Amino acid sequence: MRRSIWQNFLGIGLLLGVQVTVPPIAVSAELEEIETRGRLIVAVKDNRFPLGYRNAAGELNGFEIEIARRLALELLGDETAIELRPVDNVERLNVVVNGEVDVAIAAITVTSQRQRIASFSDPYYLDGTGFITTAPHINTLNDLTFGRIAVLADSSTLAHVRHQLPEARVVTVPAYQEAITLLNNRQVDAFAGDVSLLTGWQQQDNRYRLLADVISVEPVAIAIPKGTQYSNLRRAINNALRQLDDEGWLQDRATYWGLQ
Repeated sequence: MRRSIWQNFLGIGLLLGVQVTVPPIAVSAELEEIETRGRLIVAVKDNRFPLGYRNAAGELNGFEIEIARRLALELLGDETAIELRPVDNVERLNVVVNGEVDVAIAAITVTSQRQRIASFSDPYYLDGTGFITTAPHINTLNDLTFGRIAVLADSSTLAHVRHQLPEARVVTVPAYQEAITLLNNRQVDAFAGDVSLLTGWQQQDNRYRLLADVISVEPVAIAIPKGTQYSNLRRAINNALRQLDDEGWLQDRATYWGLQ
C-alpha cells in the first residue's frame, strides 16, 4: 500500500540539525486579507527543474508551480488568482520575513535555523542528499569512499558528506555551474546535492547518473511569516496540503515530474 508523504514524514521523523525580480512591497498578509485582495503572492524558483523553471515559452512550470496554483484554488477558489515571483536562493526566506510575498514555495528544506525566522507548513515533499556522477566505475556509495566529491560551499550537504564519507576528498564549489564543469571534465567523481536538483540534471542530460544511495532525508515545506496573526493562514495551508496528500495528488504530481 502506498504511504502518503505525510505518513512517510511521520515515520522518518523531522531531521533538523535565501534577489527579488520585483520592487519590494510589503504585501505579506493574513488569510482574511489575502481573501479580500483576491490574489495569493508566492515566491518560487524559475531555474530549478523540475521544481520550478521556465519552459521553452518562458512560462513558469514544475512541481512547486503546480502546488502554488493548486493552493490558490484551495484558498481562493481560482488557480489563476495567484502572482508568482521568482527569487534567488539567498532571497527565498528574506522575501517572506520582509513581507514582500505571502508565502514561499521554493525548494526550502526545514531546518532549526530557518525555523527561528519563519514558520513552515506541513511538508509536501521529502528531499535528501544524493550523488550524481558521469564516471562509469561509480555505482554505489562505497565507490566514493576515497573519491573526489564536489559540494556546494556553505551548504548543509557539506556536513552530511563529511560525516558519511570522512576519507573522501571534498571539493567545494561556489556555484552549480562549476560543479557541472568539474563533472563533465572528470575532475571529480561525483557531485553531492539535493536529490530533487540532481533528478532534474539527470532528466535533462543522460550523461548523468543518480546513485540510489541517499545519506539524509529532509522535509521541504512552504515558508510562512512567523507570528500568531498568521495562524489561520498556516492552518488553511496545512489543511489543503493534507487533503491533497490524502487524495494522492501530491504523490501523483511528484511522480509525474520524476521525483523519487
